[in-house]
Amino acid sequence: MPTLIPSNEDVRVYEIAVMLQPDLDQKAEKNLISEVEGHFADAKAVTIFKDPWTKRGLAYKIGGFTEAKFIIYYLEMDPSVIRELNKQLGLTKGVLRHLVVIPPKGYEAVSYEDRYHDWLKNRVTLADQKQNKREERLKQTVTDTAKRAAKRMESKPKEAPKLLEIGQLTEQLDKLISDDDLKL
Repeated sequence: MPTLIPSNEDVRVYEIAVMLQPDLDQKAEKNLISEVEGHFADAKAVTIFKDPWTKRGLAYKIGGFTEAKFIIYYLEMDPSVIRELNKQLGLTKGVLRHLVVIPPKGYEAVSYEDRYHDWLKNRVTLADQKQNKREERLKQTVTDTAKRAAKRMESKPKEAPKLLEIGQLTEQLDKLISDDDLKL
């Protein structure tokens, strides 16, 4: 990503955010972007970096729209033409809003669209967070129960199994076989 440093003392770097109507078809959108970039060319601006965004929701309606397409431009141009450029952008049909700012010294242009898509891929939703917490609590409960059971087993003295004599064994087997619950 480029660091925004002017090439000479006569020019300044500007960040210009342009908000476009979201309902334009591809051809109309392409023509509108060409018109906006034509204004930049008329102002003899040099594009350092361009960051086109997908449709984004707006905090409030602008021109009846709740969404807009954004393009962030980083341009190097003469400060004397900025007023005229600002006026032309304001009069361009299809541009809902625009904003011209001077980025601070040493500012590095970053593609927020790329960061946004990375965030979408890697985000953990609130439902995912709740599910992960439930799973962690369940794992902890199972672990605690197993530890308590192991301690109980350790604390009980182990009894030697009783050995039956052959007569007692035969007696118990006869009792089981003759049991009325068994329907043999």
